[in-house]
Amino acid sequence: MIKKKILDASRIRRINGGFSFIPHRFLTDGFLASLQQKELLLYVFLVLAADRHGLSYYSYDRICSLLKLNTEQYITARDGLIKKDLIAFNGILFQVLDLPQKPIPESVDCQRSVNEAAVPIAQLIQQRLNEIGHE
Repeated sequence: MIKKKILDASRIRRINGGFSFIPHRFLTDGFLASLQQKELLLYVFLVLAADRHGLSYYSYDRICSLLKLNTEQYITARDGLIKKDLIAFNGILFQVLDLPQKPIPESVDCQRSVNEAAVPIAQLIQQRLNEIGHE
């Protein structure tokens, strides 16, 4: 067994000013393994951005810019985290939720419904661009 020893006593982490943490069971209970890469990226960002109640209100434009995600990747990651019961979102405000009892596995139907939800948005944008072109 490895004996732990502080490597740099002058650099021990402390919570100063901000408040963010990820419970250890995020790793040990399989939540980390249950997430897609973009979901994990968004989840960690939301944890870092959240206040002590898990709340944050970054816009999707700012999140996409900071995380280098396109809109479809953002929507897929956000909806995946919602379906896995890790975050709540009301259209403006995010809340990182207390971890559920166990990870909710992603099903094929879950992924398909996320992709189907993105299609109407793309169609609306294309439709509007076509209308502008005819004006």
